[in-house]
Amino acid sequence: MDYVSALVPPIVMAAFFIGVVRVIVKTQGGAAKAKEDAAVDAALARVEGVGKASTGDA
Repeated sequence: MDYVSALVPPIVMAAFFIGVVRVIVKTQGGAAKAKEDAAVDAALARVEGVGKASTGDA
């Protein structure tokens, strides 16, 4: 029975890891993708605008 107790933790961790990977893959894209992309684009535009404004004043 020692082999069963030795195998349970790796099997549980493998199942958890597979579950995490499946959630990550399933949440890529979909309805929220456009909203997330717009948020990233807005943040990049703000950063680029601040960079141009600080170099343009000097």
